[in-house]
Amino acid sequence: MTCIRSLLFGTVSLTLTGGALLAQERTTAGIVDLINLPTVGSPELSPDGSQIVFTRGEADWAANRTVTHLWRVDADGSNLIQLTSGELGESSPAWSPDGTRIAFTARRGEDDDAQIYLLDTRGGEAIRLTDHPTSVQSISWTPDGESLYFLASDDKPEALKKREELKDDVFAFDENFQHTHLWRVSVDDRSTVRLTEGDYSINGYNLSRDGTMIAFDRGPTPLFDDNDDGEVWVMSSEGTGAIRLTDNSVPEYGPELSPDNRWVLYLADSSLEGEFYYNDKVYVVPASGGEPRLVMPDFGHEVSRASWSGEDGQILFQANTGVRQELFSVELESGLPVQITLGDHSVSWGSYQPALDRFAVTITSPEEPGDVWLVSGDGGPPQRVTRINADAKERYALPRVEAIQWAGADGVEVEGLLYYPLDYLEGERYPLVVQTHGGPASSDRFRFPSSHNYETVLTGLGYFILKPNYRGSTGYGDDFLRNMVGNYFDQAHLDVMAGVDHLVAQGLVDETRMAKMGWSAGGHMTNKIITHTDRFKAASSGAGAANWVSMYAQSDVRIYRTPWFGTTPWEEGANIEQYWQDSPLREAWKVSTPTLFLVGEEDARVPMPQSVEMYRALKHNGVPTHLYVAPRQGHGWQELRHRLYKANVELDWFERWVRDRTWMWEEAPGTESRPVS
Repeated sequence: MTCIRSLLFGTVSLTLTGGALLAQERTTAGIVDLINLPTVGSPELSPDGSQIVFTRGEADWAANRTVTHLWRVDADGSNLIQLTSGELGESSPAWSPDGTRIAFTARRGEDDDAQIYLLDTRGGEAIRLTDHPTSVQSISWTPDGESLYFLASDDKPEALKKREELKDDVFAFDENFQHTHLWRVSVDDRSTVRLTEGDYSINGYNLSRDGTMIAFDRGPTPLFDDNDDGEVWVMSSEGTGAIRLTDNSVPEYGPELSPDNRWVLYLADSSLEGEFYYNDKVYVVPASGGEPRLVMPDFGHEVSRASWSGEDGQILFQANTGVRQELFSVELESGLPVQITLGDHSVSWGSYQPALDRFAVTITSPEEPGDVWLVSGDGGPPQRVTRINADAKERYALPRVEAIQWAGADGVEVEGLLYYPLDYLEGERYPLVVQTHGGPASSDRFRFPSSHNYETVLTGLGYFILKPNYRGSTGYGDDFLRNMVGNYFDQAHLDVMAGVDHLVAQGLVDETRMAKMGWSAGGHMTNKIITHTDRFKAASSGAGAANWVSMYAQSDVRIYRTPWFGTTPWEEGANIEQYWQDSPLREAWKVSTPTLFLVGEEDARVPMPQSVEMYRALKHNGVPTHLYVAPRQGHGWQELRHRLYKANVELDWFERWVRDRTWMWEEAPGTESRPVS
């Protein structure tokens, strides 16, 4: 067997326009390099537009986690400074209306739960504002700067606390929660006022710009699966006079009052008729009550964020257009969207200042890990603010990435992203790794490589990577998304294989050397693919479903799964045949592909038993397999060493079965001995 040492492929020379060689050789980013890249997020533009506060996350290998602190920078990119340095980090920065203070949430000192802290922008230590018995979240200032609103779950009753101390703690499943309600705290005297109370939860809210009203999303419980029973409401800023504005069975979120308080906009993944499971759309409803209105009936992309602009009747929104994410605006009356940003990138909305008509955003692309930018609401090129990750393209050899299209089995056009091997030579065929995204109501977009998919490592080893936005993905219209309604695996897996065949036909891929991987819905797809074909030499299924009947009962969310099969599995006349027809476990006897299974021990979304079922089926049938379980981890692995392990064990598996080579595992910084493969 050939032995490939981690990063042995490390240095490459890149050619500039005109044929001149780049003076400085770039290294290939390894797994640890990708984990160590700073993460930039939550940019908040100051009221006068002169400064931006944002979060910067850094890998702390000693603590085995990412720690996030607050930083501030002038709008022109100068005077970058770190504002906080708490041991456990800080999040959710929010400027006071006069720009003299920044509120944020953190656990410090003897805090058992996250509290609100205030930091004077002129200097000094942050002071704690709240002493709430439970964690504080979703903070927002009143327009006069005298108070802040926040959400927090109710404290446990004293009787329950006493029982837990005595270990007399048997609980009722799916009933062991405390409701989430809205509170307000005074900056001067720190007094706290409760604004909502009752047998329901406030899942999200927005204060009107004049501070007199609140639009909110109210649900029967805080449980994720009860989102479809939540509705949009409005009330006074004192918590009185609540009016229900919607009455349906679809999830709604992000309600916000218009500048004149006449309208409430919100997002819902439904049709105007109230049918569930569509691309998320923008709706408005009169704040006094009335019929909801779909703002852009013909807009085929997924809207993931929306807000009123500084002008009456104009809405700004963020949309997933397939392999890109962009900002748009739309006039309420015309319903005609206008694109604000354009590029092979993903723009993520951070904040918007109506008086300035400016966004603070983060932008990531295949060459940019993500930095803070400013965007004008009326368009124009984005203005770069920070350069925290700007040198990544100078330090690392990055793969060429293209958006490609091909015809699905039924002739419908499918799109995806293709990553080229770093040493690509035209006319040669290379091995391939197919990575399918989660969701499935999501899409793969132009972004910088991540430690989860370690694109730089794979392309450095000489692999092509295909990321297909298969049927069921968002951003391509409702018909494309809703192909899964009625049967999960109709065209989705065929779209993936059609993409593979397209690359083979183009002379790019060696079809005898291919691997398949994915997480969540990408894991569902991996489980299906290995029962559908034996063309892949290796596979890795992360948090994938095996049996849709048992999965329906085990998962913490069912509302998004019911449309796939038309019924629940336990009602009279249940469509059990379709549930089982689409379950990879049904045809596990066909699998011959050596396959890994990975799952978090505490995964509530796709619980561990799903991976156990597939693993035991393959093990019994003599197919090479392993199941790796990460303690303390939920649906996504967050601990740094778990993230490193995932990438290492998958690379080891692919290199062994696809290339007949040994992968030498990357070590965590400070580790004395290499983990055993």
